[in-house]
Amino acid sequence: MSGAPGEVTQILLDLERGDRSAEARLISLVYGELRRIAAMYLRGEAPDHSLQPTALVHEAYLRLVGIKGVDWQGRSHFFAVSATLMRRILVDHARSHKSARRGKGAYTLNVDEAVLPAPERAPEILALDEALNRLSALDPRQAKIVELRFFAGMSEEEAGHALGISPRTLRRDWRVAKAWLYKELHC
Repeated sequence: MSGAPGEVTQILLDLERGDRSAEARLISLVYGELRRIAAMYLRGEAPDHSLQPTALVHEAYLRLVGIKGVDWQGRSHFFAVSATLMRRILVDHARSHKSARRGKGAYTLNVDEAVLPAPERAPEILALDEALNRLSALDPRQAKIVELRFFAGMSEEEAGHALGISPRTLRRDWRVAKAWLYKELHC
């Protein structure tokens, strides 16, 4: 993960206190890691996919810095929220694309159209999102582990730290979550 321990946390606190220079320090410190997370989300997409990791990072970052009143717990918490936001962005775009393909309402081209997922992947993104939402209803921690390990690419130690659980507990829940999702998506 990017940045020295505590450095990202301190910058987040500075930003929350209204230090506008903190935003520039934050993006320079976390950009590489955010781009890696975005690339992981998009790795299964078609090579000519219109949404690139850079565009996803920019959209997520704009939303992240707009969040007020967050009690940031540190670097892992920041990247976990970032990964969740990226997932939400992709799902929202997939839903809007699916809706547009069904002919719902008048369709106007807007700036966000430049970052729509490829049409053939939209159903898979929606199916995964729906499965993760069902898992979250059953076991929110397991759903969060999937986001942190699979989408954010966190190690067992990083994800365990972010969730406040031991690596052993995380490994057990990770195995159960993967099996549950496989069953949901393939049966």
